[in-house]
Amino acid sequence: MMSYQYTAIGDSLTTGFGALPGNGFVPVYRRMAEARLRTPIRLTNLGVNGLTTDGLEQRLKADYNFRLAVSDADLITISIGGNDLIKAAKAAGTRPGDLSPLLQKALRNCKRNISDIMSTLSQLKAGMPRPYIIRMVGLYNPYPQIDEATDWVRQFNRYTAGYSSRVFGFASIYNEFAGNERGLLFIDHIHPNGKGYRVIADKLDGLGYGRLG
Repeated sequence: MMSYQYTAIGDSLTTGFGALPGNGFVPVYRRMAEARLRTPIRLTNLGVNGLTTDGLEQRLKADYNFRLAVSDADLITISIGGNDLIKAAKAAGTRPGDLSPLLQKALRNCKRNISDIMSTLSQLKAGMPRPYIIRMVGLYNPYPQIDEATDWVRQFNRYTAGYSSRVFGFASIYNEFAGNERGLLFIDHIHPNGKGYRVIADKLDGLGYGRLG
């Protein structure tokens, strides 16, 4: 029987931080995909807590196991970018005047990294005989009370969604989380809880499975 390989790359959302085991978006989405495609799906979860776009780009370029797991995958999900925002906001800390310049710098850096990540992914997949799909989890705003952060997240999402294609799908979750943070976030107010991860998996599933079936 044919089976698919699912490789999940990204930050603590990919590891499922804040939810009980089996309740992160990755295992939930995998179960949805199995039901939809009616075929077993093997999972390799390469999520790293605290990973930034820089870190992901470096791993895709230099980490052999990472590169192998990606080039073997029929289905790839990516969650990245949130830590870039969190780091910049924390660096500004008590000096609100520093917030805008630091966030703008982080956003420019992020866009450059996303562009590099996308081209590294297409290089890794070039010449692979089997069809594959890539699904990107959009960002919600972990700092809804900070206007600059809202703006940052919207710009990041707009930029990343611009890569949408037959292969690449962008799962927008911003509107689902905005105003519902209390119900969808873990007690740290940063990571999703089980319910929040389910919302993410639903949005990914809703993008369909393109050329996989």
